[in-house]
Amino acid sequence: MSAYGELARLGSATVYEAAGRTGLVAVELRQIVPGSRAAGPARTVRCGPADNLMVHAAMDVLEPGDVLVIAMPEPEPVALMGDLLATQAKAHGAAAVLVDGAVRDVEELAELGLPIWSRYVSIRGATKTAIGAIDEPVAIGGQTIAAGDAVVLDADGAAVVERARIDEVLAASLAREQAESAKRAKLQGGALSYDLDGLRQRVEGGA
Repeated sequence: MSAYGELARLGSATVYEAAGRTGLVAVELRQIVPGSRAAGPARTVRCGPADNLMVHAAMDVLEPGDVLVIAMPEPEPVALMGDLLATQAKAHGAAAVLVDGAVRDVEELAELGLPIWSRYVSIRGATKTAIGAIDEPVAIGGQTIAAGDAVVLDADGAAVVERARIDEVLAASLAREQAESAKRAKLQGGALSYDLDGLRQRVEGGA
């Protein structure tokens, strides 16, 4: 399995914790395709206000496995992606889409199956006049995302790993998974995290 496949399997919470509790995209996201999870290198798109011209332009440079990360200067409930753009993204191999704005055609998007997360759902349409940028850093939920950073998405939300830290964070995430597996076995046997994690002493002063 590729590094991105492993990150997707491990999930956003494990990756965030293993990265030292960094990379949290601190915004509530709607998971358009229930049960979906994905990870891949960010292909960032900075749109103009309420405008999706640059999303159309990004389809020309989208590469298989990319996570399309779409942002505006300030998030608005404006549909930056619908069925037709999502169809293009899937046809060109996108791993997922993260939209700090709105999507529409939600039932069609769910049927299409391309993993998509968005801040809003709205029928309000975008203009196509503002020239923005592709592959320049964008800010979403207090997190700066640069082109090539790993974006991990699942039902819990989104986490970002800086490109230079991907191998390090993957190794730490796998180690965390192993430790949690061993701990889970103890919990299933009746042990308490209250004791395993040294919390009893903290609460009861060693009693």
